[in-house]
Amino acid sequence: MTNSFMPPRRTLMGPGPSDVHPRVLSALARPTIGHLDPAFVDMMEDVKRLLRYVFRTQNKLTIPISAPGSAGMETCFVNLVEPGDTVVVCQNGAFGGRMKENVERCGGTLVMVENAWGEAIELEAVEAALKKHPGAKALAFVHAETSTGVQSDAAALCELARTHDCLSIVDAVTSVAGIPVEVDAWGADAVYSGTQKCLSCPPGLSPITLSDRAVEAIRARTSKVSSWFLDLNLVMGYWDGDGGRAYHHTAPINALYGLHEALLMVEEEGLENAWARHAKMHAALRAGLEAMGLAFQVDPQHRLPQLNAVKVPEGVDEAEVRRRCLADYDLEVGAGLGGLAGKIWRIGLMGQSACTNNVLLCLSALETILVDMQANVNKGVAIAAAHEALG
Repeated sequence: MTNSFMPPRRTLMGPGPSDVHPRVLSALARPTIGHLDPAFVDMMEDVKRLLRYVFRTQNKLTIPISAPGSAGMETCFVNLVEPGDTVVVCQNGAFGGRMKENVERCGGTLVMVENAWGEAIELEAVEAALKKHPGAKALAFVHAETSTGVQSDAAALCELARTHDCLSIVDAVTSVAGIPVEVDAWGADAVYSGTQKCLSCPPGLSPITLSDRAVEAIRARTSKVSSWFLDLNLVMGYWDGDGGRAYHHTAPINALYGLHEALLMVEEEGLENAWARHAKMHAALRAGLEAMGLAFQVDPQHRLPQLNAVKVPEGVDEAEVRRRCLADYDLEVGAGLGGLAGKIWRIGLMGQSACTNNVLLCLSALETILVDMQANVNKGVAIAAAHEALG
């Protein structure tokens, strides 16, 4: 006889998902009601309000897509890119590669601007590509590259898109609620995120926001959107609050309860306070790691506070360190991807995971394991350095 599944309790400090607060877990267990129930419709309106708050936008089309962050990405591409459209895609990590794949699957004409993994997107190269392809419909880039821990200059990239009269498509999966995301101030056109990173909600929903300019582009399409489920012309009819909602799909009702609660918690803390908390916890983690003798993959000016790419010391089996973190400390940290596989750990400080206890646990676990493995690290200094940084 099969028993109910009881997952172990872990501390999640990988690239996602992040720790989920008991308030959010409790919200998920509330009674299920119909997705057209007036009470649920009222909550939907509040979810839209709260999403506009975390995206820093007044965009009317700001909604959660009923699938994980990858579906938010695909929603933006399948709605905005028609066969033959030229799209400039910036790649400096794994997730820029997924943007490339989306353009190809939409039948778009692809122009790549590539930077080394671990480096920020080079603005001059983007500008050169836009000048060379004056008819480009969109510029797509990753704001916070989860595979490398790099932040690129979203404001400047969106300005380049506007200057060259093309739409901007922005991956903000790891950035929303962790670092400043200023959709209206940037003039961004299509921005997507995920619930499982700095919002600290279980995976399964993808918040997106589209400007009026992007909505006009969708409505002006000459071909049908290739995905029925992600066709915003249809989805808007369900999420539109200006009248009766048209049935499109059965919404993930309880998952939306969880998102609503997670967004309320961000609002209660204050978005700027959440940004400051992530920065403070990063400073403490950095102080401890550097005192231990470990180094970061990314230059300080481009480093994400919520996703830390830490170089593996020479001669250390990085997979064994992660295995022991999980087995001995119930602590999850992430591996490197692509060319950085085996070379870095990805240590997440996202949402509820960005807290003092997690920073100290991570430092203690890494120090103990690395010392036991006879790695060349400094012993007995990391925790004190972190406490000093915390003040």
